[in-house]
Amino acid sequence: MPSLLDFRRRIRSVKNTQQITRAMKFVAAARLRRAQEAALAARPYAKELTRVLRSTMSRIVGVEHPLMEKRPEKRVLAIVLSGERGLAGAFNTNILKKAAEFFRSHKKESLSVIAVGKKGRDALKRAGLNLAGEYVNVLAKVEFGTAREIATLVTESYSNNEIDAVHLIFSEFKNVMSAHLAVEKLLPIESAESEEPESSQVDYIYEQDPDTLLERLLPRYVETQVMRAMLESSAAEYAARMTAMESATKNAGEVIQALTLHMNKVRQAAITKEIIEIVSGASSTA
Repeated sequence: MPSLLDFRRRIRSVKNTQQITRAMKFVAAARLRRAQEAALAARPYAKELTRVLRSTMSRIVGVEHPLMEKRPEKRVLAIVLSGERGLAGAFNTNILKKAAEFFRSHKKESLSVIAVGKKGRDALKRAGLNLAGEYVNVLAKVEFGTAREIATLVTESYSNNEIDAVHLIFSEFKNVMSAHLAVEKLLPIESAESEEPESSQVDYIYEQDPDTLLERLLPRYVETQVMRAMLESSAAEYAARMTAMESATKNAGEVIQALTLHMNKVRQAAITKEIIEIVSGASSTA
């Protein structure tokens, strides 16, 4: 049976762990606020850019561009965005499970992966997948230069007929308690067949020629989508870490209470035993 000293050591150890998890929760909460603001601010721009691109494509007859060329999907590239560190609950596990489902559904095609995030990079390497690129330590502070570099890599590969399709696999931030695992097709860029009827009634006059418009809008669209996915993934990771550390802090408190209760019972039993021994000794001498 553990002694009182063992209980005290265990309680002290759990309290130290609780202090660490509480500090990590506060750090994640502070970073989540900034990441959430950045993710929410990027959504209107990405949505409006998509609308403008669809509107432009719907008004150009015989639109042609390398990024819109559809080919049989024999070579598929997946951009998998995971976390940079652990201690975020099931965040990284869920992303990798979603990626594994995507890989199984495309097992007949030639697969290549761009890993964004250290945890995903390590897991995908262990799985033996072909990494076309890896970007680690870029989600703690998301920068547009990194998104542009990734977008340039995939657009050049697609334009050079090295790949036939590009998909984004990431965790889309919903709220602090939940996130949505998303798989979005990035390339080829679909035509504007699904444009809203009310927007198609508006007529526009474009100063540039169609080729110039698409040459500027299509790469910017890819860059924006990659940037948005990085921001969403970063916010979702911080939210998952904050929730996990809050749960860990609460569980540590419950363990401390249970250990304290057991320690008090052991101490009370020791005191009762000593009293009985004293009374028995006194009775025998009498």
